[in-house]
Amino acid sequence: MLAKADPSQRLYTRMRLWEFSDQYVVEPSDGSSGSCLAISRLNASMTLLDEVPSAAGRAPKIQTIFGVVGILKLLAGSYLFVITERECAGSYLGHPIFKVSKLKVFPCDHSVKNSPEEQKKMESEFSSMLKVAEKTPGLYFSYDVNITLSAQRLNDLGDESRLLPLWRQAEPRFLWNNYMLEVLIDNKLDHYMLPVIQGSFQNFQSAIGKDTIDVTLIARRCTRRTGTRMWRRGADPDGYVANFVESEQIVRINGFTASFVQVRGSMPFLWEQIVDLTYKPKFEIVKPEEASRVAERHFLDLRKKYGNVLAVDLVNKHGGEGRLCEKYASSVQNILSDDIRYVHFDFHRICGHIHFERLSILYDQIEDFLVKNRYYLLNDNGEKIEEQIGIVRTNCIDCLDRTNVTQSMIGRKMLEIQLRRLGVFDADQTISSHPSFDDSFKILWANHGDDISIQYSGTPALKGDFVRYGKRTSQGIINDGINALTRYYLNNFVDGTKQDAIDLLQGHYIVSVSRDMAPKKPQGKVEAVASFRLALALILMGFLFAMMSLKRVRYDIWHLLFSLLWAGLSLAIVGFVRANGRAFCNRPRLHKPPY
Repeated sequence: MLAKADPSQRLYTRMRLWEFSDQYVVEPSDGSSGSCLAISRLNASMTLLDEVPSAAGRAPKIQTIFGVVGILKLLAGSYLFVITERECAGSYLGHPIFKVSKLKVFPCDHSVKNSPEEQKKMESEFSSMLKVAEKTPGLYFSYDVNITLSAQRLNDLGDESRLLPLWRQAEPRFLWNNYMLEVLIDNKLDHYMLPVIQGSFQNFQSAIGKDTIDVTLIARRCTRRTGTRMWRRGADPDGYVANFVESEQIVRINGFTASFVQVRGSMPFLWEQIVDLTYKPKFEIVKPEEASRVAERHFLDLRKKYGNVLAVDLVNKHGGEGRLCEKYASSVQNILSDDIRYVHFDFHRICGHIHFERLSILYDQIEDFLVKNRYYLLNDNGEKIEEQIGIVRTNCIDCLDRTNVTQSMIGRKMLEIQLRRLGVFDADQTISSHPSFDDSFKILWANHGDDISIQYSGTPALKGDFVRYGKRTSQGIINDGINALTRYYLNNFVDGTKQDAIDLLQGHYIVSVSRDMAPKKPQGKVEAVASFRLALALILMGFLFAMMSLKRVRYDIWHLLFSLLWAGLSLAIVGFVRANGRAFCNRPRLHKPPY
């Protein structure tokens, strides 16, 4: 039987937010008879009221909200996060799931007016990062069921745990607003505390013969080492890795429920890429002597949470990636056993850019692990008749593009095994035998990959056309080029501020008077004039004038000299930008925890 929160702990599903001059009041408006929550706009202190107070003076602004995400305390003020728009994304194990369409921040910062000027300036800079936070993509929630847990873990909850509020049932790794809920927890506001995850939620239904099959794919992003693509790489000393995502594929048919979980995550040792305007910054291995210890912590944690582990490494064997591949392979040698396996598959060498069907070679290598470690299965009476006892952990460099193609292949093979077990498929039938079902399954995984990629890199996944259509297309290759250039721009000129916003929301950077933002170094000549937009404008202008002069050479030989002059000036600026790349980048300003 699937776990569900005790009705007495029911969350409010619709509320009215009253904006008074001195306080915000959140009033349940879903038919509940609960108390109103008053939040001071001076210091964010909270009290429960029996009713909304009468307005003195100007009428308060009122709007409908669908959840209180939490409160974030900055230097001098606090900020209330609420959901002002939502959309139904589907259902998870029979319960509605909603996607956050609009997240809004309300400041409780009247106390800032009496703060010193320097503190006001810092508060302003911190609060500006919250504008970035309002645009956080891929946030999902449910009022009825704990979506931070897989179906198997949810079913294994004890009777006492099922009576707890949803936030207390939640897996902290996947609770996106874990840090922001702390103030609400201190005030025992269970009815207002809405657990939120970041990730993806995709769902479709399709008919095969007389059977209607419901397929769901949900991603849960870990918050331990979360961030943007170039600014969060590798692992931290505790073994938590960047871009760690748990993906669960669920199929429901004729009362049966089958679930299969796999994970992705950055290579589990200390490594980084320092953004410096080059298209592909060099990979740097940090504290190589610590690699084995960090990898051991990571895999022992996976072993504890998921059972047996098969690590599939998709990076190149040569070049810059080859150094990382070699370090990864050597760092896990001492922990390999029957419980923990490592398989390297050089995706680019074997599959190239178009022959992704050659992933069947990888499947042949890992099929025994998948069959042995099985999947989770409930019968039509809600009884567990199969349990997943192991996990496949996949990585490439970003854990986005190659990883998603590979995970979709594994998900396809496991779904076919499950449908044969349930009598939907004959022994020789595959998903490809049913074109409509096949198309929906491809779209499911393509959207899943795009969602995860947007959250980490800022663009949809590369190679997504193969996942979506089963083949590489000319338009897909063009889109990959555009997305690659977009990633380059975002990595260098946008993601620094985004990383700061993420660190604030997750509590990785605790704001205090004694711990402010990293001080700005005195500007040298380069930093004083460094502006990528200005440099780009000068380069384009130089080449434009060079081309115009070349066109007029046949009328006046002096134009040849002018064209060479303009071209030389443009090349000099290009060289200046390359030599001083870091000065042009949008780098995070908050102090980062050392490795």
